[in-house]
Amino acid sequence: MSAPAVLVAAGGNTPSIPAPHIEYGQLSPMLVVFGAAVAGILVEAFVPRRYRHWTQVGLALTALAGAFVAVVVLAAQGHGPHLDLLAMEAVAMDGPALFVQGVILLVAVVAVLTYAERRLEPVAGGLPADAFAAQASATPGGEQERAANRAGWTTSEVFPLTMFAVGGMLLFPAANDLLTMFVALEVFSLPLYLLCALARRRRLLSQEAAVKYFLLGAFASAFFLFGTALLYGYAGSVKLVDIADVISGKSMSTPAQLSSTQSDVLLLIGLAMLAVGLLFKVGAVPFHAWTPDVYQGAPTPVTGFMASATKVAAFGAFLRLFYVAFPGLKLDWRPVMWGVAILTMVVGAVLAVTQQDVKRLLAYSSIAHAGFILTGVIALDRQGVSSVLFYLAAYSFVTLGAFAVVTLVRDSKGEATHLSSWAGLGRRSPLVAAVFALFLLAFAGIPLTSGFTGKFAVFQAAAAGGATPLVIVGVLSSAVAAFFYIRVIVLMFFSDPQPGGPTVAIPSPFTATAIGVGVLVTLGLGLLPQYFLDLASKASLFAY
Repeated sequence: MSAPAVLVAAGGNTPSIPAPHIEYGQLSPMLVVFGAAVAGILVEAFVPRRYRHWTQVGLALTALAGAFVAVVVLAAQGHGPHLDLLAMEAVAMDGPALFVQGVILLVAVVAVLTYAERRLEPVAGGLPADAFAAQASATPGGEQERAANRAGWTTSEVFPLTMFAVGGMLLFPAANDLLTMFVALEVFSLPLYLLCALARRRRLLSQEAAVKYFLLGAFASAFFLFGTALLYGYAGSVKLVDIADVISGKSMSTPAQLSSTQSDVLLLIGLAMLAVGLLFKVGAVPFHAWTPDVYQGAPTPVTGFMASATKVAAFGAFLRLFYVAFPGLKLDWRPVMWGVAILTMVVGAVLAVTQQDVKRLLAYSSIAHAGFILTGVIALDRQGVSSVLFYLAAYSFVTLGAFAVVTLVRDSKGEATHLSSWAGLGRRSPLVAAVFALFLLAFAGIPLTSGFTGKFAVFQAAAAGGATPLVIVGVLSSAVAAFFYIRVIVLMFFSDPQPGGPTVAIPSPFTATAIGVGVLVTLGLGLLPQYFLDLASKASLFAY
């Protein structure tokens, strides 16, 4: 029976359900990445084991490059506030979304290069080994794991898992309604939980990190979903623009809306729960407890990818949520974010001083940087958006480069991450020590590095938005942070190396390229930042 006949049989007055209109061309960056993830699963099923690794590497790099080209083409075509709402207005492909997606894709390319490294681990079974467990399902230390190591197996499914995570990250900052945002959150979170458990060395620590991340991430996702339900109860819609219209009083079309908006309880509690979910993902205090343990336990290439790409995607969604849906509540959420930003900067900087493990030090450093980025979010204008976008681009490549360097300093147990092992590194390997020192100086915000330009941009935006006390706290926190960065530099160049200490491995071209890209971006955004600042400024207008 045809659809019109069904309507006639039902009385002829029942409205039909419109077929969804999907703009596949404008959604192509995400579709390419998700397609490559599905293809990667087929590779795991049908390609012989000895060919899987390089097949997965080539597939992932090709897809990421193609998706980045698609983002550049979409950006070059221009965009308008109303023309960029896609997939039944569930996705907004506007300036901030395209900028964030471009950064995520470039970060993912560099991360895949670090995944592909097979020269640092000892040869197993006559075949080179990577940083990931030979057989993820094997009991750590058991005979099955030893047999897999002897056979030289590799866990090449890390590549499709990473591609699924990248696809979710591309959708997360572009989501124009809360349900799409939640689906994207889960799509990129679940693969990361698995990736954290796949370290070849320190298997128990890696699995512990994954369990902690999963449990706390599940709580954060539950908060986000419950907040979505409360906001739907308040506004009668999960679309960000509709929520903003109800808050401002522009949309009061039904008796149910008139009843639900009599009190702001649902609105404020819902907003608080959404904020909890997002603050967890960016690692802000007091939702930061997972960060040092997960960063330390996860495979270092995964840690670099997660520390950079996840923060970029989460802050992209943070901007969209607060700038599109809740600008009318700025008097309510800005004071709270002031407190969160201050706590995040101070706690991250102070606790980093006490750390004796390089990966945990970088974890607390990332917490402090989340506070710095929040100062730009609080500005609540286009200058704030552009400063946050620039900071995310600068921070992500410095972080990837720093973790790539960490993979090179090794002893008989694998990566030597205790700070005492880095003593005298400048004498043992001056080039590696100099590169790591450059990344630390960028983290500290020293002039002529990308970190200085990023901090200057967010602090200037915050000051222009009336948050001068917050900027003062940020500057003081930066001074505290500079202490422990410089302490590591002094340890590397002005301490005697330990007898029988760790060695610096010679990387393959993959890791060398990843570190080289980090150095170039760090210096490029520090010495010649104006073009990228202008690019971020042009990309700072949200679709509505």
